[in-house]
Amino acid sequence: MTTYNNVLYQTDNGIGMITLNRPKALNALNSELLTELNGLLDEIAQDDSVKVVIITGSGDKAFVAGADIAEMQNISPLEGRAFGKFGQAIFNKLENIPQPVIAAVNGFALGGGCELAMACDIRIASDKAKFGQPEVGLGIVPGFGGTQRLPRLIGKGRAKELLYTADMINAEEAYRIGLVNRIVAAEELLSTAKELAEKIMARAQAAVQLCKAAVNTGMDTDLESGIAYEAEVFGLCFASADQKEGMSAFIGKRKPNFSNK
Repeated sequence: MTTYNNVLYQTDNGIGMITLNRPKALNALNSELLTELNGLLDEIAQDDSVKVVIITGSGDKAFVAGADIAEMQNISPLEGRAFGKFGQAIFNKLENIPQPVIAAVNGFALGGGCELAMACDIRIASDKAKFGQPEVGLGIVPGFGGTQRLPRLIGKGRAKELLYTADMINAEEAYRIGLVNRIVAAEELLSTAKELAEKIMARAQAAVQLCKAAVNTGMDTDLESGIAYEAEVFGLCFASADQKEGMSAFIGKRKPNFSNK
């Protein structure tokens, strides 16, 4: 596993823990951090021993406070477009790696930080977390997928209000509108994320990954195409040892022993 300057990574019993580590900059996303995250995601996607990924920010103030404004301030339109497409590609990769990804949001998740959290499968927020897309207050629009993922998560009307006003919302409001799955006390954030990861890992992993693929594929197409894809992966499951074990365990009224390899 490669060693990175701005990203910490460790594995523990099937859980891959990513910590974005620029605490003095509130973990702001600069080109170096994004490049490192991109390489790490490639490594994780190829690592069958990692079943679930948790991503968080270092320190207690920020998940990711946004993209690095100092780096962006003087770039040209063409450079801005390239930077946006670079970030989008990485967040698309995060969204589509085989493993489920849990965002443990421990503080500010603004701009690129909110966009990063939205690219994860599940978001758990500390009661101290803050969310927002402040870009229009800086004279730009979200560039890493915010205008697309936010309305898909919370609906078009609520998303437009947040995008147009650049308002920052607390964890309670983020939960109310469906931006996060749950809120926990700050000191319980990582333990809660790990408990959820362990619960997911107790299920048939091939089926979990196919669920992720089916949801992601279906959300980007029409209902008819989505359910057609679902039928294909549903049928594929019947070629697996986990399907036989899971159903045998159900009939036998015992706990399944999935291979999960």
